Amino acid sequence: MTIEKPCVVTLTWVLNDAQNRPIDALEQPTEFFFGGEDLLPGIEQALEGQEPGHEAHLHLEPEQAFGDYDAGLVCFESRSLFPENVEPGMAFEGLPEGSATEGMPKDRLYVVTEVYPSHVVLDGNHPLAGMALRIALKVLDVREATEQETEQGSVGEPLLSVQRGAGGPLH
Repeated sequence: MTIEKPCVVTLTWVLNDAQNRPIDALEQPTEFFFGGEDLLPGIEQALEGQEPGHEAHLHLEPEQAFGDYDAGLVCFESRSLFPENVEPGMAFEGLPEGSATEGMPKDRLYVVTEVYPSHVVLDGNHPLAGMALRIALKVLDVREATEQETEQGSVGEPLLSVQRGAGGPLH
């Protein structure tokens, strides 16, 4: 079967930064909805019209991947708004209840980058924002999407997620 929207592709990949330092390796074959938001547009372009066995080596600039880093998505919140055990690397959906920061998107995932006695630094950028990426991928299988997958535009939970507006989508 040829890769055409909508369908489901089974992929493996190795993801590196622009200096070829490893970021992620998807060694177990994983299904992605092709024609929705499961894959970055640059990956979909490279796969369209291909068949199982196809291999691609892509270089994606930040604007083709997770977008440029936006310093405006970093904010400081009072330490008192967080659990006692808050630490760098923890993620929260939206800003905490009682937040005084205005103009920040409410539907973002915010990652704690630093914790101080009086405040916590939150970053709403995708962890790969601002990075050029190299991805080597292989198509292992292609199948028709189910009606439910087509309605959802996805085969399930995202592997990596990106908020639209910060760059391209990759779930």
